[in-house]
Amino acid sequence: MASDGTRKQFWKRSNSKVPGSIQHVYGAQHPPFDPLLHGTLLKAAPKVPTTPVKAKRVSTFQEFESNTSDAWDAGEDDDELLAMAAESLNSAVVMETAHRVLRNHSQRGPPPAREAAEPEQTPEPSPEPPVVPSGDLRLVKSVSESHASSPPGSASATVPLRRSPSLPSSATVTLGVSDPSALSSSALSERDASRLDKFRQLLGGPNTDLEELRKLSWSGVPKPVRAVTWKLLSGYLPANVDRRPATLQRKQKEYFAFIDHYYDSRNDEVHQDTYRQIHIDIPRMSPEALVLQPKVTEIFERILFIWAIRHPASGYVQGMNDLVIPFFVVFLCEHTDDEDVDTADVSRVPEDVLRNVEADTYWCLSRLLDGIQDNYTFAQPGIQMKVKMLEELVRRIDEQVHRHLDQHEVRYLQFAFRWMNNLLMREVPLRCTIRLWDTYQSEPEGFAHFHLYVCAAFLVRWRKEILEEKDFQELLLFLQNLPTAHWGDEDISLLLAEAYRLKFAFADAPNHYKK
Repeated sequence: MASDGTRKQFWKRSNSKVPGSIQHVYGAQHPPFDPLLHGTLLKAAPKVPTTPVKAKRVSTFQEFESNTSDAWDAGEDDDELLAMAAESLNSAVVMETAHRVLRNHSQRGPPPAREAAEPEQTPEPSPEPPVVPSGDLRLVKSVSESHASSPPGSASATVPLRRSPSLPSSATVTLGVSDPSALSSSALSERDASRLDKFRQLLGGPNTDLEELRKLSWSGVPKPVRAVTWKLLSGYLPANVDRRPATLQRKQKEYFAFIDHYYDSRNDEVHQDTYRQIHIDIPRMSPEALVLQPKVTEIFERILFIWAIRHPASGYVQGMNDLVIPFFVVFLCEHTDDEDVDTADVSRVPEDVLRNVEADTYWCLSRLLDGIQDNYTFAQPGIQMKVKMLEELVRRIDEQVHRHLDQHEVRYLQFAFRWMNNLLMREVPLRCTIRLWDTYQSEPEGFAHFHLYVCAAFLVRWRKEILEEKDFQELLLFLQNLPTAHWGDEDISLLLAEAYRLKFAFADAPNHYKK
């Protein structure tokens, strides 16, 4: 029983030590405790009976309230204050005051810059508040901190304290960054610099790990290293650094030997139709400011004609001409300081540099076309098959869009043939095509296989606009002129992410194509 009584009396004995009670702390800020000097602080604790007695029934809340001293209580009754405030204020006064405060804040200009040297008559500055690490950079000092930091007899004793309102946007204190966009741009530049360092470390080794390079390039290749990365991923350059100069020299010499041997035959009766078609198609290419320069036109004519002569199974087919541009632009960027290479003046580039760019473009284009050559053989069976696969894939992933196109008699060949023939180059800006090809060259069979899933994601991307069109002509015009002029890397990254998701779901499960 004695132990039971002790348990019953346990909470009574600890009532005086509930959280919130004010306790004197002695340590670094106080002298050691001296019973003679601090005898008044000692209170005789009530003697706790050792024998269990029947406790007087008191409610738990009343016990807690009578034995608790709130550290934030200034000695005023909150209920009385609230009652006084309710009696003295009415809604009209409150609204008028609020409007006046808002009007004053809106008229207030930005806070003047703090002078470097403070006037001598200013009071001793108080310690600065700690920097808030969160995203809200507004600094508001609480009333309790003001009371605690103000010594007796200071200026704060004569100035009544009031609760600080939220600071308006014009008076918001920004710590370290004056422009919110500067933080994101600086973070972005740091991220780009970090990625560029990773590429340079990978490319700077004696033997480049191509598998690691593909993983790193999937999310985009930085412009300063894009040219050498594309040459490596396309198989044009060897992974061994020491072998690269000799390989480049040998391949460039081989290409110009082809020109010396074949290019003069462009006016022969056997090849004149091929050359004439190339000559007609090149001015239709974009960007016109680059393509229509005479030197560029001659380079493209030589590249396409030599490829057609050396690949008689397919020869030249319209659409191949567009595939030359990304390689040429990327390799030209290595040797020009123009930020916008679309409008670069090629006549200022040295002749030997242009010869190297031309040879590199030819060999990388050859590597690309070798993987999708069935797109350009007789009747173009590769494109026919890919368009059919696209139709089956869209039927599986978005039946509503597929049914809508079918109801309005829109056939996939009418819009998707160009998507496969030109690898979406006519559908998105050149900058987006280059970003797209970063990933294509990182993917196994990117141009031949992964492109199908990109086209499926590209079509479904416009499902809302497609479903709103209720006419065959309007639908076809929309699908042939998609609004992508303002697209950037972010849009392409989202498109590629969706394409990868589709590939993951369908590539290794061909039965998913079937109903």
